[in-house]
Amino acid sequence: MKQEVLSRRLTELIAGTKQGKVHWKVELQTTEANEEEQKPHETEDGIEWIVDECYVSYCCKYRGEEFCFITYELIKTAGAQVKTSNLVFVPPLGIRYFDLRTLLPSSVETSAVLMEQIHQLWKLLLAMYEADKSSVTLHARSGVLTIEDEPGFER
Repeated sequence: MKQEVLSRRLTELIAGTKQGKVHWKVELQTTEANEEEQKPHETEDGIEWIVDECYVSYCCKYRGEEFCFITYELIKTAGAQVKTSNLVFVPPLGIRYFDLRTLLPSSVETSAVLMEQIHQLWKLLLAMYEADKSSVTLHARSGVLTIEDEPGFER
């Protein structure tokens, strides 16, 4: 899916959600609540970073058909410094795995505008969930991050 198509669809879905016409099922898997000793550490330019990741799957009915997209955020923290990388995927309906290798073929080019739309949807869904737990289906679980080197890649 092209970025522009996803952006238009999100605009429509956010409007429909505000009108109560769209019900979302959101699944979240993150390592952020795990103990620090369970998290991978990386050293870049002499700085040791603690690495976390967060997947969020957003699914709903859109014009009578199931629509889903998944976001991925890699979060590196060193004291007060934080670096993030974001990816967005619109996988085929049968693929709902939180696995980068599985999702990469369905990646969507991102932009600041698209990421802001997704952030606005996230904030809207959280506010709705806080106000009425039945308005959004939300499942959260912890994950385990293992950093693997690609063959032939030297770290």
